[in-house]
Amino acid sequence: MNSFEQMEEALRISEEKYHNILDNIEDGYCELDHQGCVTFFNNSLCKMLGCSSEELSGSYYRQYLEEDLADKVSQVFKKVQRTGVPMKGMEHYVWLKDGNRKQVEISVSPIKGTGNQGVGFSCIIHDITERKRIEEEHFRMEKLESLGLLAGGIAHDFNNILTVILGNISLARLWIDSSDAPYTLLIEAEKACQRARDLTQQLLTFARGGAPIKKTVSIEHLIRESAVFALRGSNVRCEYEIPDNIWPVDVDESQISQVISNLIINADQAMPEGGVVSIHCDNVVLDELNVSSLPAGEYVQITVSDEGIGISEEHLSKVFDPYFTTKPRGSGLGMATAYSTVKKHNGHITVDSVVDNGTVFKVYLPAHSHGTITEESFDNQVAVGKGRILVMDDYEGVRKTMGEMLKRLGYQVALAVDGNQVHSLYRQAQEAGQPYDAVIIGLTIPGGMGGRETIKRLLQLDPEVKAIVSSGYANDQVMAEYRQWGFKGMITKPYSIKELSEVLFSVIEGDKDVVDDF
Repeated sequence: MNSFEQMEEALRISEEKYHNILDNIEDGYCELDHQGCVTFFNNSLCKMLGCSSEELSGSYYRQYLEEDLADKVSQVFKKVQRTGVPMKGMEHYVWLKDGNRKQVEISVSPIKGTGNQGVGFSCIIHDITERKRIEEEHFRMEKLESLGLLAGGIAHDFNNILTVILGNISLARLWIDSSDAPYTLLIEAEKACQRARDLTQQLLTFARGGAPIKKTVSIEHLIRESAVFALRGSNVRCEYEIPDNIWPVDVDESQISQVISNLIINADQAMPEGGVVSIHCDNVVLDELNVSSLPAGEYVQITVSDEGIGISEEHLSKVFDPYFTTKPRGSGLGMATAYSTVKKHNGHITVDSVVDNGTVFKVYLPAHSHGTITEESFDNQVAVGKGRILVMDDYEGVRKTMGEMLKRLGYQVALAVDGNQVHSLYRQAQEAGQPYDAVIIGLTIPGGMGGRETIKRLLQLDPEVKAIVSSGYANDQVMAEYRQWGFKGMITKPYSIKELSEVLFSVIEGDKDVVDDF
């Protein structure tokens, strides 16, 4: 083999190595002439764009970009050609063959020929779609967390006020006959309190570190009830496709009902002339590589779709942002609440929309395929009792209202402002041979001993203490896992005299917990 043949062989081997390297990297690579025509590319670029080598060869870069973006990229090429300096890390969207888009990072370098003259450009295209999705997810959760700090505190204080209002209204109803005119007025006032309680529940779903209070329920029952509530008085109707064998789910009924209501209300507002909201449920098994990044396992998929005006591509990525809304009177909390709630249930929510062609939301909730559905059945009558009750709450109005409700229920009542006073009164009662039958403990006491420390000290005095934790901060971990902290029951603010009586009666008289989670 002469020297010329050796050079040819060396060149062939070098070129083969070059092609092997390019075809085995994940990034796309291409070379363009000065007119922007693709003259060379690797297999990764074909896969990225979803097109064949025949389709990519000889095509022009402009056909993969929006028109205004193509003009900007053209200016970049001109600058690289003029200066000879590479441009790196430009983030753009590129169109795929199937009509979807990917977000990519492009680096452009000049290709120089003889005489150091530029003959074209080499481009490295890095797919950053997934990275951007994760970054946006992280940013969205940070915004929700910041908002949650404020929302949680407001909801806590608001629930204290509602406890006084709702408690006194329900107490007043016991003193008058149902045929009296004021009775109807009190019913309406109580309904208003219930609506206000639902509003605070929306705020509480933002609060940091919150945990849903879950039980196994039928998703079909929850969906149908939420739809009836959300579409009351609307010219929109619901169509359901829910199989009989749909799996139960472990959820906080109030929170997930709010999610479904928000999705249906959103669909209703998108169809001002009327229309149909389609709700479809499926049992799905996701593997570890599913697009929603959920852990592998069994899920119930809830699909809510409408025939409305749709959401523009510009706004689609902001749908779940707090306070983002396109509606003149919208609060911007509905979809953000839904997103936060589903995440706290270890689920996922997605949105897809086409302008003038409707919107589709999909919610994935972990299934409990072997669970037993919990059905509540409470007696309509107030549960009257007897015994000595010790109440701790930092809010004077709540203490007074609880005292009056408990006396009306037949109990003797002592009131305390913090954990130190509770500990002292409980010990004195034991020593006097007149122990308390139950203790209702407020979870959060600003500037004083709260529920966590109080229950620890009471358990040291009396391992059998019958303690009930109460809070307007229902997202606290203690409220979700109260038994692990030593409590026998739990009641969330605000509550009526009926709800208070049921929890107390069950803790004092029964062997099992009954939790008020209305």
